Amino acid sequence: MASPRADAEQLAAFVLGVGRARLLLVDAMPAPAAERFAALVRRRAAREPLQHLTGVVGFRYLDLAVGPGVFVPRPETESVVGWAIDALRRAPAGPGGRAAARADGPTCVDLCSGSGAIALALATEVPGARVHAVEVDPAALRWLRRNVAATLDGPPVGSALGRHGGSAAGPPGGSAGEACAGYAGGSVEVHEADVTGQPPPSLARLAGVVDLVVSNPPYLPDADRNAVEPEVGEHDPARALWGGADGLDVVRAVVALAARLLRPGGLLVVEHADGHGGTAPALLRADGRWVDVADHTDLAGRDRFVTGRLAGPLDRKDG
Repeated sequence: MASPRADAEQLAAFVLGVGRARLLLVDAMPAPAAERFAALVRRRAAREPLQHLTGVVGFRYLDLAVGPGVFVPRPETESVVGWAIDALRRAPAGPGGRAAARADGPTCVDLCSGSGAIALALATEVPGARVHAVEVDPAALRWLRRNVAATLDGPPVGSALGRHGGSAAGPPGGSAGEACAGYAGGSVEVHEADVTGQPPPSLARLAGVVDLVVSNPPYLPDADRNAVEPEVGEHDPARALWGGADGLDVVRAVVALAARLLRPGGLLVVEHADGHGGTAPALLRADGRWVDVADHTDLAGRDRFVTGRLAGPLDRKDG
């Protein structure tokens, strides 16, 4: 276990209903709370994920509900979505940059949406973003719809900064922007669909008009099944983890679907395993439809995600 003290502090804060930073102000833990805390510590010692015990995970400016049946978003993905958000904000007017110029905001698709972390970050930080969240697993869909309803249809979920150890300067991999859920006026439409199959009509109607496709697909090679931590292998859904022999089976499907959905000049952002820093960009270049292909590292310096732009009529398709 990487951080037992920090996990224990978060569990204590959860039981007491205070922020972790305020634990020093607590004189004593009442007996009922102490019993509950001890039970949670035992479960955490058995490698049940901290986020399953508290029922929440902090992601950028959001608190998202998570539990059994849905992949728990990781901090590395904050850098992925941060790059995507900054790219949308930087986009110039004109060909390849119409998203920034339109008053109604960009059209975005989050493939393999899971809990909705990426989709909701886009909707709450990019003004007017129209986000389409695509997920196939029934259990994950329940968490996705719950988070969309809590974040956009009801009172704002609120800032995750105090509870989850963030910084007032904002999350990694992106600018501070609109820090509270719902303030950017975006929307999220949920689609039940398998990215490896034929898209349903609700998604097919987006063909050729999408400004951004972003995805955190299953990407772990099957050979790693015995190497992952218990929190991952025993609790994250297998469907959200494993990507075939080389880990790129679903990535290939995502790239193919993105090429159908994006407009010329539209952006693709795909998270991958740290061992895919060479193979993921090579996959896009070999496809022949992508330009400005680049790979990016996370905050730990590990290869983490690949980006590319769908070639338009004036682009040389030489990667």
